[in-house]
Amino acid sequence: MNVGRLLALSTLTAVLLTGCGIRSTEVPTDFGPAPSRVHCSLSEPDASTRAERGLPVQVFLLCGSQLVAVDRTVRVPDGTADSERRVLVAQGLLDELEATPSADEKEAGYTTDVRGAMSVNSPRADDPDEALRLSVPPNDLTSYALAQIVCTFSDSTAAEGDGSVILGGPDDQPLRRYECTDEVRTRPGSNEPPSTEVTE
Repeated sequence: MNVGRLLALSTLTAVLLTGCGIRSTEVPTDFGPAPSRVHCSLSEPDASTRAERGLPVQVFLLCGSQLVAVDRTVRVPDGTADSERRVLVAQGLLDELEATPSADEKEAGYTTDVRGAMSVNSPRADDPDEALRLSVPPNDLTSYALAQIVCTFSDSTAAEGDGSVILGGPDDQPLRRYECTDEVRTRPGSNEPPSTEVTE
C-alpha cells in the first residue's frame, strides 16, 4: 500500500469519526408561568390579632381542602368559674370560626364553612358536666363545619383531658362524643369526626 492511499484512508476515517459525533441540543425551559398554589401559611401574624388581648387559642380553618390551625384570642373575664369558663371559651372559638378570615388569610387561601350565628349552651341537668350543646344539631352541619368545630374544641380547654368533645344540639337527640383524628384534619370533606353515643 503506497503512501498516497494511506493518507487518503486516514482522511476518510477522520471525516467518518467526526460525522458520528453527537451534537448538543437545547432543551426548552420555558414552560410558562408556574401554577398558582395555596400556601396555607401566613408571612406574619395578623395585626388585628396582635392588637387584641385575651386568652391565646387556635382555631382550625379550611385551606387546600384540609384543616390548618391559626392563632386567635378569646375574652374570658377573670375569676370565671371553670364550668362557665368552658362555655365562654367554646363560644369565643365558635365566634372566631364564623368570622370572615382576614385579608391576609384570604390571600393565603383560608376559608371557613361554619356559618350563621350559632351559640354554645351549658349542659342540661342530666348531661355530663363536660357536655356542650350547640344551637344547631351537630348532624345538621356540613362535614367541613363539624370537623372545624370538633378539632377546634378538642385543642382547647373546652375539651376533656383526652381531647374528645361531647356535643349535642337543642333537641333531645342523644349526646355524642367526637374525636379529631389525623384523617379528619387532612381530609375533612371525606372523613367526618368519629363519634360514639354518650350513654351516661
